Amino acid sequence: MKQIITKEIAKNLMKIKGETRGLAIKDDFEYILQGRGKDGLKELEDKMEELGYPIKYQEIKAMNFYPSGLEPIVMLAIKELFDFNREEFVKLGKFSAKIPLIIRLFMKYLGSLDIIVKSSPRMWRTYYTEGNLKVIDYNKKEKYLIARLENFALHPLYCIGLEGYFIATISMVVETPITCQETKCVHRGDEYHEFLVRW
Repeated sequence: MKQIITKEIAKNLMKIKGETRGLAIKDDFEYILQGRGKDGLKELEDKMEELGYPIKYQEIKAMNFYPSGLEPIVMLAIKELFDFNREEFVKLGKFSAKIPLIIRLFMKYLGSLDIIVKSSPRMWRTYYTEGNLKVIDYNKKEKYLIARLENFALHPLYCIGLEGYFIATISMVVETPITCQETKCVHRGDEYHEFLVRW
């Protein structure tokens, strides 16, 4: 197994400014539990302890705030342990966008893209203390939107997960196939992240 995450890398990631709700971290653990079973979950928990950040799936409080650096540490641990490729991290992002069936039904029949576009900055701030998410271009006729995320830099794996998250969120109100591509990224030298979503 190729080592991807070390104590030193983890320590540097923990210097990332800001906090995130435990829900985001718990979803990563739950995805492993569902896909790799209890053994896979234990491997991930053991790896986090080895890195110096022991965290147990059952102990994560969904609405409590945790250091933002924990999320990329978990993602890197997942990549090292289970050799996840890009497609798997997109699936992880889609999984993180899961919501109860009753809310999905509400969004499908009463919700709209307009609501999602308008509420995206507020929703981001609900889960993260840093960063600003806004839709800077939205064209219903051409069926696309561009979301910009400023002042936020976790890790490139997180960016891939966000693509999946945006796809799953838009799919709540759009039934056609949806694509998402990160066209700008701070990890590639840009000033902010931008995601092009098409449906």
